[in-house]
Amino acid sequence: MAELVYRPVIGAAKTLFKAWDLKIDCKGSENIPRSGGAVLVSNHISYLDFIFDGLAALPQKRLVRFMAKESVFRHKISGPLMRGMKHIPVDRKQGEAAYAHALASLRSGEIVGVFPEATISQSFTLKTFKSGAARLAQEAGVPLIPVALWGTQRLWTKGQPRNFKRSHLPVTIRVGEPVEAPKDQYAGAITRRLRERCQELLEAAQRAYPVRPKGPDDTWWMPAHLGGTAPTPAEVKAAEAG
Repeated sequence: MAELVYRPVIGAAKTLFKAWDLKIDCKGSENIPRSGGAVLVSNHISYLDFIFDGLAALPQKRLVRFMAKESVFRHKISGPLMRGMKHIPVDRKQGEAAYAHALASLRSGEIVGVFPEATISQSFTLKTFKSGAARLAQEAGVPLIPVALWGTQRLWTKGQPRNFKRSHLPVTIRVGEPVEAPKDQYAGAITRRLRERCQELLEAAQRAYPVRPKGPDDTWWMPAHLGGTAPTPAEVKAAEAG
C-alpha cells in the first residue's frame, strides 16, 4: 500500500534535522527485522522521541506505527498526519480498542512503537514499565525491540523551552537485540527483562554522548545521579502528588 503521508513526513523531518544541524549517532538498526511484526519499545524523554525511534528503523526500510494519546489525533494539524501515517490512537479510558488495533497491526506484519513509561520521564531516568508491550508481543507472537534515546530532551521536553535553533545538538540512539516474549512466561517477567535491556542501552547511549554540560546553567538535561540538576524520580513523584 502506498505511503502517501508517511514518506513525505520523513523527508520533511530529515530536512529539519539538517537545518538544525543535529549530530545523530544511531547504532543497532540491524536488530530491527526487515519483515514481519515487532514491538519497538523506547524510553521517553522528549516530545520528539517517536521521530527518532522511527528514524532508527529506516535503514531496515521499515515504518513504525506508534501508539499515541488520542488527543493528538484530534488536533487540526497533527491529527490528519497521524491518521495518514497509520499511527494508533490510545484513549486511556478505553484502552481495549487501541490494544486490538495494535494487535491487528502486528499480526499483519507491522512494527508497532510503544513507550511503556506512558509519559515523559522528567528525571530522564527510566520509570516503571507497563506490561502492555510484552502482552502485545506475546499475543501476536512477535519479538520486542528495545531502544534507548539520549539528547532528545535537549530539543523539546516537558517543562523546558523548545530549542529548534541550529545548535549542533547530538542525539544518540541505541537499538538492542530482540527480546523474545514466550507465551508461557508471565508478562511481568518479560517486562522486567525488557526494562533491564533498555537500561543497559540507555547507559551505553549516555556513555557515548559526545558532550557534557557547558556550565552550571546547562545541567538541567542531566539526571541527578550523573551530576545534573534534573529532578530525581522521588522529587517528580512528590511534585505530581502535590
